[in-house]
Amino acid sequence: MSGGAEERRGRGDRETRGEGDAETARRGDRTNLRASASLCHRVTLSPMHPSTPALPHQPRWLVVMPAHNEAANITAVLREVRARFPDVACLVIDDGSTDGTAEHARACGADVVRLPCHLGYGGAVQTGFRYAVRRGYDLVVLMDADGQHDPGSIPALLAPVLADQADVVVGSRFLGQHTYPVDPARRLAMRFFGGVVRWLTGQRITDPTSGFQALSREALRFFAYDNYPSDFPDADTLLSLLYAGFRVVEVPVTMHGRLSGTSMHSPLRGVYYFLRMSLSLFILLLRQKTRTAARPSETARGF
Repeated sequence: MSGGAEERRGRGDRETRGEGDAETARRGDRTNLRASASLCHRVTLSPMHPSTPALPHQPRWLVVMPAHNEAANITAVLREVRARFPDVACLVIDDGSTDGTAEHARACGADVVRLPCHLGYGGAVQTGFRYAVRRGYDLVVLMDADGQHDPGSIPALLAPVLADQADVVVGSRFLGQHTYPVDPARRLAMRFFGGVVRWLTGQRITDPTSGFQALSREALRFFAYDNYPSDFPDADTLLSLLYAGFRVVEVPVTMHGRLSGTSMHSPLRGVYYFLRMSLSLFILLLRQKTRTAARPSETARGF
C-alpha cells in the first residue's frame, strides 16, 4: 500500500511540475506578445519630424483624388492608374458631386468618401489626408480626377520621398512637359507667386499651383488637421511647409488638358485667387516674423 501511495505521489508531483512548466511557458508567451505589441504600438505612433529617416519597411501608399462632378473623366483616370499600379489603393473624395462621380469611382474599385456638401478643393484634399493618416499610410500621391495628371509620372514623384530626400514632391509641368496651352494670365500668376516664395525662402518653385504631389506621412500629419486652406492650396501651403522645416522639391512631370468638362479656373475665380493668395502669403509672412521676434535671442538666454 505504501509503495502504491508513493508511486501515486510521484506521478502527482510530476504532473504538478508539468502543469507549472506549461503555465510558466504560457506566461512567457503572453509577456512576449505584450512586449511585441507594445513595441509595434510605439513604432506606429511615435512622434514624427520632417527629418525622420527613410522607412525601414515596404511603404503603404495611397492615391488621393478630389473630385467634383467628374463622372465623365474619373473612370478613364482610375483605369489608367490601375493599369500601371494594380495593387495601389485609390481614394476618391466626392466633393458634393451630383453626376454619379462616386458610383463611377466605386465601379472601378476605388474607395470613396462622400462629403455632405461642396467644401471646395482644399477641403476635399484635407479629407483625403485625414483618411490616410488615420489608416496608417506612409505616402500619398495627390492627383486630379480630370485626366490632367499623367499617372506615368507617379514614380518620379515617389522617388525623392522613398529615398528620404524630400518630404513633399511637387510635379512641375514647366520642368517636364504640358500638352495644352496655359492661360497667359494664369502663367503670370504662377510666376509671381513662385517668385514670392523664392524671395521669402530662397527656394525656386516653378509650378506653385501644381496639385500633382507626393507627400510623406510627416507632411500628411502637418496638413491633416490644420495648416491647410479650404479653397486654393497653392503657394501658401508650400510656404507653410518651408517655414516649418519640411523639405520640398520639384520634379518634371507630364500634364495634359482635361479629358472633358470645364476647368474650375474661370476669369472671375482667377481674380479671387490672386487676391486671396496674396493675402494668405502676407499673413504667413507676418506670422513667421512674429514667431521669430518672440523667440529669445541667444544672447538673452546666456549663450
